Amino acid sequence: MNQEEVIRTHSAGDLSVKKLGAEVLLAGWVQRRRDHGNIIFIDLRDRNGIVQIVSNPTQNEAIHKIAEKVRNEFVLRVKGIVSRRPKGTENPNLLTGDIEIIISQMDILNTSETPPFEIEDNVNVDEGIRLKYRYLDLRRPEMLKNLSARYKVVKTVRNFLDKHGFIEVETPILTKSTPEGARDFLVPSRLQPGHFYALPQSPQLFKQILMVSGIEKYFQLARCFRDEDLRADRQPEHTQIDMEMSFMTQDEIISLMEEMISTVFSDVLEMEIEYPFERLDYDESMLRYGNDKPDLRFGLEIKDVSDIIANSEFKVFSNAVNSGGVVRSINVSGGSSFSRSQLDELTELAKSLGANGLAWIVLEENSLKSPIVKFLKEEEVKQINNRMEAKSGDLLLFVADKPSTAADVLGNIRLKIAERLNLIDHSQYKFIWIVNPPLVEYDDEEKRYKALHHPFTLPTEESIDLIEKDPLSAKAKAYDLVLNGVEIGGGSLRIHSKDIQQKVFKLLGITEEEMQEKFGFLLDAFEYGTPPHGGIAFGLDRLVMLLMKKKSIRDVIAFPKTETATCLMTEAPSTVSEKQLRELQIRKR
Repeated sequence: MNQEEVIRTHSAGDLSVKKLGAEVLLAGWVQRRRDHGNIIFIDLRDRNGIVQIVSNPTQNEAIHKIAEKVRNEFVLRVKGIVSRRPKGTENPNLLTGDIEIIISQMDILNTSETPPFEIEDNVNVDEGIRLKYRYLDLRRPEMLKNLSARYKVVKTVRNFLDKHGFIEVETPILTKSTPEGARDFLVPSRLQPGHFYALPQSPQLFKQILMVSGIEKYFQLARCFRDEDLRADRQPEHTQIDMEMSFMTQDEIISLMEEMISTVFSDVLEMEIEYPFERLDYDESMLRYGNDKPDLRFGLEIKDVSDIIANSEFKVFSNAVNSGGVVRSINVSGGSSFSRSQLDELTELAKSLGANGLAWIVLEENSLKSPIVKFLKEEEVKQINNRMEAKSGDLLLFVADKPSTAADVLGNIRLKIAERLNLIDHSQYKFIWIVNPPLVEYDDEEKRYKALHHPFTLPTEESIDLIEKDPLSAKAKAYDLVLNGVEIGGGSLRIHSKDIQQKVFKLLGITEEEMQEKFGFLLDAFEYGTPPHGGIAFGLDRLVMLLMKKKSIRDVIAFPKTETATCLMTEAPSTVSEKQLRELQIRKR
């Protein structure tokens, strides 16, 4: 081909019968090659789709000899005429299935080894192989679609926030180590031996400083780093859609974020999301769903029956209540079909989560089946059934324990049963705000209070005095947005008073010396006219994962790490040379 020509004039996926008769230049990868004797068919793939190209030796023998050498994942450049496929050979599974390109010229731009897996969707291969050959995995249409959706989310968010007066500001990656809940990734300083930078767990302190600076509306696509144990929806490095706003109330922030999320769904999925979203008090969420990230796509709500059996002769229940615990229950509609082995499996799950066991009652047509029913009075059973709205064929499950354990156990059992009974409508997107969480929780292992969100969260007005008197009763002006049982964003109004911030630090066991060493710059800034402010951060990876209905954020990140924080493609982390270690004074010279 003439070297002065453009490499291509069209993308494969853009062609249709509207282009019949047109001469086009295409470039891409070979999806597959089929030799039908005299004619060779090649499916040519680029980012936008696949189109069939055809080589016939009677039309061009030289081109046909090139086509005979072609194999999967070779890179081709072809010139040809857009033609209609012969009647009966159309492919309804392709957007270009009504046409084909009759090749007039072809170059092999590059050859390829045989790939370790097929470059197609729903490929049955171990994820480790996919991550090792990520550059091949990303060629698959499914992965390209995921990354395109991620880009659209980012583009939509940037446009939305720009429209509402936000300024994008970058904050440092090399910063100071401050306690924020997880372990810091540390970077040794060559210029100041023995000193370390920390990679930011979040831009929290800097974005509050920006509010002191008068920016008023800040946002950033922030890279965040946390050295913590991983799972499907965690990575050592992730991206936050990070925002901070001055002079806005909690209701104003929530309303703005609902509009933003609705805009994202409209632009990316062409789906209209109704808002305002439901709001639920943290304590009620823990009672009804067993956690602070409830999945609302199904029922199975938890109810408390402690008052009914507080004086019961069944001591397992009554003793739990009288020692400060609770008895809570789930009604599994139609659960009488559960086998004894399935009930035993649920019991073992309850025990693995810290409960002493799991009690159950099966409501049959004219009787009750249960190991515990003989210990319960007829009136107690009647009241329990009324509260649980139980009917014949239902299964009641009970946990008697301290409130946190009962919530955790039944919350997990609720999800387990929903999956087993196929109660979850995966086509739905159910949003809910969880509001008014506790300011702190008590860590029994460390014997100290810890911030439920982070140390900079503003207590409610009525909770200011409780910081010193009754910390566990103090509430925070915080709000988390949950989608289908996954927290996608969390935020709060922030402390903007030095006195209140110092009170919270003191409650968390941070000494005056530590306050000055770790947070002195923030406390100093608070003395210079700090406006009331608040913010929120959305996990971009989690949001895109849910939008695309994936089970792991690794499927929506271009180059993710494994659950051991390893990049299989580059083999990071890796060792470094002794010279580098000596330069950092980590090794003796």
